Formats: sequence, C-alpha cells, structure tokens
Amino acid sequence: MSSTGKIVKVSGSLIVAEGMRDANMFDVVRVSSQKLIGEIIEMHGDRASIQVYEETAGLGTGEEVVSTGEPMSVELGVGLIGSIFDGIQRPLDDIKRICGNSLKRGVEVPSLKRDKLWSFIPTVKVGDRLVGGDIIGTVPETDIVMHKILVPNGISGTVRKISAGEFHVDDTVCVLETEKGDYNLKLFQKWAVRRGRPYKKKLSPDMPLITGQRIVDCLFPIAKGGVAAIPGPFGSGKTVTQHQLAKWAAADIIVYIGCGERGNEMTDVLNEFSELIDPHTGRSLMERTVLIANTSDMPVAAREASVYTGITIAEYYRDMGYSVALMADSTSRWAEALREMSGRLEEMPGDEGYPAYLGSRLAQFYERAGRVISNGTDGREGTLSVIGAVSPAGGDISEPVTQATLRIVKVFWGLDSNLAYQRHFPAINWLTSYSLYIDSLTDWYNNNVSADWTKLRARFMEILHDEDELKEIVKLIGMDALSAEDRIKMETARSIREDFLHQLAFHEVDTYTSLKKQLYMMKLILDFNDKAVEAVRNGADVEEISNLPVREKIGRFKYVPEEKTDSKFEKISVEISSGLNQLSRRDD
Repeated sequence: MSSTGKIVKVSGSLIVAEGMRDANMFDVVRVSSQKLIGEIIEMHGDRASIQVYEETAGLGTGEEVVSTGEPMSVELGVGLIGSIFDGIQRPLDDIKRICGNSLKRGVEVPSLKRDKLWSFIPTVKVGDRLVGGDIIGTVPETDIVMHKILVPNGISGTVRKISAGEFHVDDTVCVLETEKGDYNLKLFQKWAVRRGRPYKKKLSPDMPLITGQRIVDCLFPIAKGGVAAIPGPFGSGKTVTQHQLAKWAAADIIVYIGCGERGNEMTDVLNEFSELIDPHTGRSLMERTVLIANTSDMPVAAREASVYTGITIAEYYRDMGYSVALMADSTSRWAEALREMSGRLEEMPGDEGYPAYLGSRLAQFYERAGRVISNGTDGREGTLSVIGAVSPAGGDISEPVTQATLRIVKVFWGLDSNLAYQRHFPAINWLTSYSLYIDSLTDWYNNNVSADWTKLRARFMEILHDEDELKEIVKLIGMDALSAEDRIKMETARSIREDFLHQLAFHEVDTYTSLKKQLYMMKLILDFNDKAVEAVRNGADVEEISNLPVREKIGRFKYVPEEKTDSKFEKISVEISSGLNQLSRRDD
C-alpha cells in the first residue's frame, strides 16, 4: 500500500516526513518532484525518518514523499555478470548514456537491460511439479557462466506452459499453475536486500578456498563458505590483497563491492579484470564478476545499501549451486555511514560514536556467508565466502569496527605497516594473523595435497615464532652469541619470509602458486634446514652453509613455471644433498 506525506525536516541525507501512517519500515520512497530514492529506517506514529540515497541539497519542507509500498529490492536475473552497479543496483553504464559523465539525481534506470535478448533452454516439461528453488531452464550468461533460472522462493505449482527461444528478461518463459492461480516466471526475480535468501540446510565448511597466495593457502587458509577480515592501515595493501583474492580464488563467481573507497581503485578493477585471463577458465575475469561501486565521492548513505545489494546477488548465484566469493572493500566506510545516520537520528552513541548496534549489523552481514544445500528438489550445494577489508584509523585494530568484526570472522589476516614499508607484500603479519578453519581443513589438505602438509605447515609456524624469540637475543648480545643450530634456524626463517611468504602480485609466474608448487617450496626449505643442522653437527661452518649456491636456487624456485616444477624440484633436492654432504665430508 502506498502512502504520501510531506517533508518536515531535512538533515543531510536524513529527512523526516509526516503523514506516512500507511507506510512500513524499510519501504522505498520517492522524495520530492525529483523522485530521489530513499528508504524508511524509523517510524514514530505517522512520522517516518528516511535515509535518502542521493544528494539532498535544495530539498525543503513541504515537499511530497511517496512510498512505493515495497522494500529495497534488487533484480536477480541474467545480465548481472560483467555489469557495474552503484550501491542501489543502478547500472552505471546506462546512467552514463542518459546523463553523461555527471551522475544526476532522480535517474530511473532498470537494473537489468530490457532490450537484450537471451537464449533460454528449458530443463523441465509441461506437467512437472516444481517448488521454490527448482531450476526451470538455463541461459548462457557468458562463455563460462551458465545462468540457472530458478522458481522464486515461496512459489510452487505445476508447469502449464514453457517455451524455448530468445527472450528479454521481462518476458514470460514459463507459466506455473499454483493454488492461487497462474504464476508467470520470467528471466529475473526480485528480492528484498535486507533479508537473507533461504536455504534447506547449512553445512560445515571443510574445503579450503584455494587462492594461489602462499601465506593464505599454507598458513592461514579460509574455507569455502567461510568469512575473513583484512584489517590494516593506509598503504599496507588491503585493496591489492583483495584484488589478488578476487583474481585467483577458486570461485565460480566473484562479487566485488567497492564501498566508500577511492574511485581509482574501482577503475583498476575494471581495467585489470577485463584484460586478465582467468587461469581456471582461460577467459576474461569479467566474465564471472559482478561489480558494485559506491565510491568515496558517491552518496554516503548508499554505502549501507551497497553491501546488502552485493551479498544478495552473491546469495542468488550461491542458490544456483555455484561457489561465490564476495569482497567488501571496506566495511569501515560502511560503518561510518551507519555512524553518520545514527548521529542524525540522535541515537545514543556507542564506542567512538558508532551506533550501539554496530556489532549486530556486522554479524547480520557476515552470517549470510556459508556452505548450504539450496532450496529445490535436486539438493544443490553452493558456497558463499565473504572477505571484508577493514580500514582502522592509523592502523589501530583496537577500534570498534575491527573488534566487532574479529568477534564474528574466523580468519584474521592482519596487515602490518612495517612489512609494507619494507616492501614485503602481501604484508600479512604471520605472528598476529590466525585461521580457525585449520582443524576442519586438515583432512582435506592431507587427502588431496599431501599427508605431510599439516606437519610442514606446523614446522613453518614453529620456526617463525622461534625466530621472533631469537631476535630479542640477537638485539641484546648479537648473532655470534647464538648456537650454530639457532643460526641455521634464523637462516631458515629468513628463507621462509623472503622466499615463501613474499609474493609478487605483478609477476606473471609468482602472482599465483598452485598447492603442489607450495608443497615443493615447503619441502625444499625444510629439507635444506634439516640437512644444514645435520651438517653443523658434523662440524660444518654456518657461513659456508649460508653461502651455498643452492640457497639462491631455492629462493628463485617461486619463479619457475608450473609445468617445470617437477624436474626443477628434483634437481634442487639433489643439489641440496650433494652440497651439504660435501661440506660435512670436508670437515671430517
């Protein structure tokens, strides 16, 4: 039911309207003759507080506000892949054709292109009984994504008519005979963004999301259907890390939300993703990517809508049975939008002015991730992994947004400004970061990569922690005070840091490392360590061991192309043994 009221107060992106008694919470409204888009976020009697998702300059009291009677919703259907939307799912390319380079207020553009024809192939026949979540047919959305047309949740019935051929998204392709009469199915459906899409069952995440980033896959893995946070100060590499994860993660679909970050970062995504060849498919990365751009120069209020828009689109592809990875960059900017709106509503502030409900809002967002059995009769399994960047002021992770996030997520990739200044990227601090998925992923790694994987990883972590303790001794009394075995351990830790954990995002080979190659790298480093310890026990000199030419070859193994790793690994392994054996024999 629509409702019409009048503006009585304007306070930035918040307006208050009277006479809205028939409106409901979270209804979308049109404000003034310019038809600005807003959403009701608070109701007191017939007074509605409205969050306006466009610039409110020039609005005055007495202007009309009309409720549409519907909640903020997105269109879910063919045409999402490869598109770039603003925070409320308006396609920016279509807006540019209408407005030019300046985003004008009150522009109404359908989210999915109505003039494009799509080839629909039915997978059901007349007389079939369907329930919500069942697939009625497929559309080749791109060369690598087969879009599955789903029966909307809550709808069930018998197929009375279904057609194959070329259709627009708003054409009827199937008619269902339901208890309430005929229901026309189209190539898209609508869904309210603040409500998570339902599923049959949530499963335990027990398979890693392979990213090709060594520090992630080896030391701090994220499960498919898991949640992770990347907090870090300005310049520490949050955005580049998320770009790397978006490019190389073993996910079928990527949803990238630029929430309040600079526009040039979204430009980088657009330029790079269209040129980059996906290693999993051999096609352009944009053929499996959806972009939501609500950059720092766009309306602040729309930042809140952008994360809900993005995760609803991600859930939709998850329901088709795909593995989806969502990147939110950054949730701090979204929280700032919450803080601004809370202040304008004159709510009691929490820590540092953030609203008291900050933690619950973050939890509502992150808990929509998961590995699930989708609705429908075929028991499709889909996963949605969420990776959120957090931008704490001055890199202070004790601030409220980071702390609220850490209480929810299970993976913490803590970026370190000192590592960034040393040009060690990704600048993930191995001493402060953690992953709570390690125990549940152990069986997968041991069964699918190597039975030694968990043992090798544990040794890496042990050596890195021992190095941190030995550094304190070195600072006080110098390297010479250490035993020969401890000096070897320091050299091994340096090799782990510089040869394994340091990874060049812009090097054509080093940018992505398979699990097999990561295993080889771990084995080479630890094999050298074990044989070096044995050599010093036999009297070999630590300096001579450190200066062996094979050390350089271990370090450069990360630049070896994947197809040559087997032969190179064998060659270096032999060289490690022969080089250290010679030193031991010579001392004998």
